[in-house]
Amino acid sequence: QVQLVESGGGLVQAGGSLRLSCAASGSIFSINAMGWYRQAPGKQRELVATITSGGNTNYLDTVKGRFTISRDNAKNTVYLQMNSLKPEDTAVYYCNVNIRRTLNLGYRDYWGQGTQVTVSS
Repeated sequence: QVQLVESGGGLVQAGGSLRLSCAASGSIFSINAMGWYRQAPGKQRELVATITSGGNTNYLDTVKGRFTISRDNAKNTVYLQMNSLKPEDTAVYYCNVNIRRTLNLGYRDYWGQGTQVTVSS
């Protein structure tokens, strides 16, 4: 089994910062890409940022320059540093990790439980 545990969400004023963490544990042979998605009320889930195993990153246009994704491969953890937060960043944030559990299995996506980020104006 694989577990993803997220932490770091909360309530912050506009212009503030938060740092999200997502730690993967359990039966893990290797990890490929890691990323963060978000879903605001009444909207579809959208991709916020991704980071490959080689460290290449990609961001949603509206968060470029404000959010930074990083990973610690020794800890199987992905982070999302969020600065200059805006009310429109309010959403439930989910981590997504592409994991191979054993050498004989292919990669599949696993999701965190979600953490609420609320930005007040």
